[in-house]
Amino acid sequence: MLYTVFMSLTVGALAREVGLVVHVDAGLDRVVAWVHSTELADPTPFLEGGELLLTTGIALGPLARYVRRLVAAGAAGLGFGTGLSHDRVPDDLVRAARDAGLALLEVPRQTPFIAITKAVSRAVAADEYAAVARTSEAQRALTRAAVSDGPHGVVRRLARLIDGGAALLDPRGSPVHVVGSVAELSGPELAGQVRRLAAAGGPAGAAWQAGERHVAVQALGRRGYLAVAAGRPLDAGVVNAAASLLTVALARSDEVDAVRRDLREARFRLLLAGVPVDGVPEAPFRVFVLRGDAPVPPAAGFWAEVDGRVVVLARELDVPAAASRPVGAGGVARGYREALRALEEGVATFEEVAGAGLLAPDAASFAAALLEPLDDVLRETLRVWLSCHGQADPAATRLGVHRHTVRNRLRKAEELLGRSLDPAGTRAELWLALHASP
Repeated sequence: MLYTVFMSLTVGALAREVGLVVHVDAGLDRVVAWVHSTELADPTPFLEGGELLLTTGIALGPLARYVRRLVAAGAAGLGFGTGLSHDRVPDDLVRAARDAGLALLEVPRQTPFIAITKAVSRAVAADEYAAVARTSEAQRALTRAAVSDGPHGVVRRLARLIDGGAALLDPRGSPVHVVGSVAELSGPELAGQVRRLAAAGGPAGAAWQAGERHVAVQALGRRGYLAVAAGRPLDAGVVNAAASLLTVALARSDEVDAVRRDLREARFRLLLAGVPVDGVPEAPFRVFVLRGDAPVPPAAGFWAEVDGRVVVLARELDVPAAASRPVGAGGVARGYREALRALEEGVATFEEVAGAGLLAPDAASFAAALLEPLDDVLRETLRVWLSCHGQADPAATRLGVHRHTVRNRLRKAEELLGRSLDPAGTRAELWLALHASP
């Protein structure tokens, strides 16, 4: 959980404000988190650290042991009330506090303990209000950055607000956008925290210190992580606001990308249907199907994601891909089939596919007449079966169906074609027709 300290009232400042006598000036710069009045010989089980302890000394017990307990519990100081059980602060208590480095104040009878408590309460309230105001202003600044510049604007603004570095990481923990040259935003500790958050799942965060640097990472749903580092304690409200805005901005960006992806696919399918669209390269060009996770080139003018594949229309391409023969705008459908065939055969261009050079100019008419009785499923089954040298088992594996399904489809194809698939001549005709079919 991200953490910050807003409290600024010190022991010395409190002594001056209320008018207390300082008997031991060690630790006057310590911050007073709260005030606690007690007469217990051992109040440490009830302390959290940072308290100014007030007592009249009715039952302190051995003074050196009492002071050591307070120091071990993280007390900010000790206020000793005089005029009741003690007329003045005991010398042994002064020596014990000086030896332990604990601030010791005298609270005279005319200064009630409640006055000290009220002073601390006012300071805490004022600092908390200031903290809320600072956080609110920071949130407004981050929101303006998100609206005007998106995720990168949020990261830049956050780095300025915390006077440190900020980084947007992808779901694998790799930097997407970094502001500030901060080594903690790419070190092994950050990588380990990202792995831990990824394994935990759901919204989560972590914070730690690297030397004098304060570092934190926040999960942004499943869209990545926000990492920050600064030389002072991090403001939880500011960092959490930035994480929330980034989560929304990234989700909106995903939605916009989805719409653009759908539009690109729709335009490509219009080309497959022979409908002209804008943005197509000047003919002749090739239809490329990218291999594996090859990235879309930045200069790619027309590309789309179709059936889980990335298709690019271009004259040349410098990334791993399978290409058709040169085509024009009216030949995109044929080019797409050729590129898919080249991809399946593991070659760079359709010209390298075995048998492609045997296709005659009127092969398309021949293919259409021969294959007219067969639907797409039977045509694909025949093509795969023929490429597997007429063997049903490997064809079934490539098609993702049972071998009996392949055999049933072949029998159906024989019925529709009115001929047996056994003769080599029939298989050759079908092989050529399947390559040339529109």
